[in-house]
Amino acid sequence: MKVQEIPSGARSIDALRRVERPDPEPGPGQVCVRVRAASLNYRDQAVITGNYFGGVVQRDTIPLSDGAGEIVAVGPGVTRVRTGDRVAATFFLGYADGPPAGTYAARGAPPADGMLAEYALLDEQDAVRIPPGLSFEEAATLPCAAVTTWHALVETCGMRPGDTVLALGTGGVATFALLFARAAGARVILTSSSDEKLERARALGAWGGINYRRHPDWEQKVLELTDGAGATHVVETGGPGTLAKSMQAVAYGGDIALIGVLAGLQGETNPHPIMRKGASMHGIFVGNRAMFERMNRAIEVNGLRPVIDRVFEFEDAAEAYRYQQSASLFGKVVIRV
Repeated sequence: MKVQEIPSGARSIDALRRVERPDPEPGPGQVCVRVRAASLNYRDQAVITGNYFGGVVQRDTIPLSDGAGEIVAVGPGVTRVRTGDRVAATFFLGYADGPPAGTYAARGAPPADGMLAEYALLDEQDAVRIPPGLSFEEAATLPCAAVTTWHALVETCGMRPGDTVLALGTGGVATFALLFARAAGARVILTSSSDEKLERARALGAWGGINYRRHPDWEQKVLELTDGAGATHVVETGGPGTLAKSMQAVAYGGDIALIGVLAGLQGETNPHPIMRKGASMHGIFVGNRAMFERMNRAIEVNGLRPVIDRVFEFEDAAEAYRYQQSASLFGKVVIRV
């Protein structure tokens, strides 16, 4: 089968290579998926440049945690799914439900290969049926960014109609926050350095948009837009670089879902504003299979469609990585397999 591979010791996108590996055969409890599409997350940039947990990869690794396709073979004892089912893979291996019981391996970084390959072996417990109205390209965007956002806003923060959601940026997590919040009857404020992207967000239903280059004190703009109340829920993808502003922007009794570190590891993190406001901060690291399945039901019922910026062909995987790094990104980048 054809695969894209990060070689051991890689530190740049230039190291990505296409190679051939033997077609996999499912063992007991496993299924073989013919992968049709895979999508990129910012985590994948860290893996290929050697900046993810554990440093550079120590063995040749198939990248990308997110992918979708159809089951073409099942091993002995498989009962949850069957040949022909359209499925996506869970981000974590073996994390079905409940609070985390420790550290789980995640696809696309050692020790677990990812989904940027013609075929993928999954444990049947890690295969999730995808909403019937979605294409494989759309379904491939769900396992990491969508589940993370659902976990944050619905499962943890308890988002309700009339709430105000602040999401930083216009990448995958932010656009899923927009979709889920609008479906729940909440209003959404997004930040971006691009007025054009803010207009695209408004066309998708965003209530407010703040250009953080024009308004570096964007937390004050959030307060202005909300008549001083602040955001009920903040989807915080910047990390320490933006956290102080998010703590100023959150409402009294509100929630900050801490998801990423896109703005860097340095910044003011004095928690006093959280204490003063009686607000809460929650660490969110993707989620489990049960969350994925609940989210998929909501996607189906509400007719939601993931926001895909560009779809690249398999041979152009390196270009997909580079495009995701660009200032043009709005939503998700997908690779067709």
